[in-house]
Amino acid sequence: MGEYWYALRSKPRKEEVVYRQILNENIEVYYPRIRVYPINPRARKIQPYFPGYMFVHVDLEVVGLSFFQWMPHTMGLVCFGEEAAIVPEHLIAELRKRVREIADAGGEFFDGLKPGDPVYIRQGPFAGYEAIFDTRIPGSERVRVLLKWLSDQRQVPIELDIGYLARKKEQNRW
Repeated sequence: MGEYWYALRSKPRKEEVVYRQILNENIEVYYPRIRVYPINPRARKIQPYFPGYMFVHVDLEVVGLSFFQWMPHTMGLVCFGEEAAIVPEHLIAELRKRVREIADAGGEFFDGLKPGDPVYIRQGPFAGYEAIFDTRIPGSERVRVLLKWLSDQRQVPIELDIGYLARKKEQNRW
């Protein structure tokens, strides 16, 4: 039959445990996670992109469907009837790309970014403008930046999605 990607369901909040179990079995696994900025500072900062799901790359004729059905903390592979649903390779590639884009846009964006740091607006109605990072809006994927408007003396605060911004090089600092 060959190796294919399959979606594996885990019990609620047991994704990390299942992920480690699968790695210990030397099975290729893709567990997409993103960085989040919760309001509660004690909440998890890295969370699953698909809570309760991850993807395994196996040959089911070798491993067997029951291996995943009886693995602790799992609910088995996603099946239609008695047959495990194959996830196309191109979908896994797109998921990897999308999770990487999220990380590039905002997932790691705030690390080391301080109020007063220069940023560049790359999307939206203010695309092409430079601004000064002001603050992250708690509990959201939005930020407030100060946009230079009409003259160098006036800075207007605006709120944008974090994905609209890019860091500006330090040597071009205002």
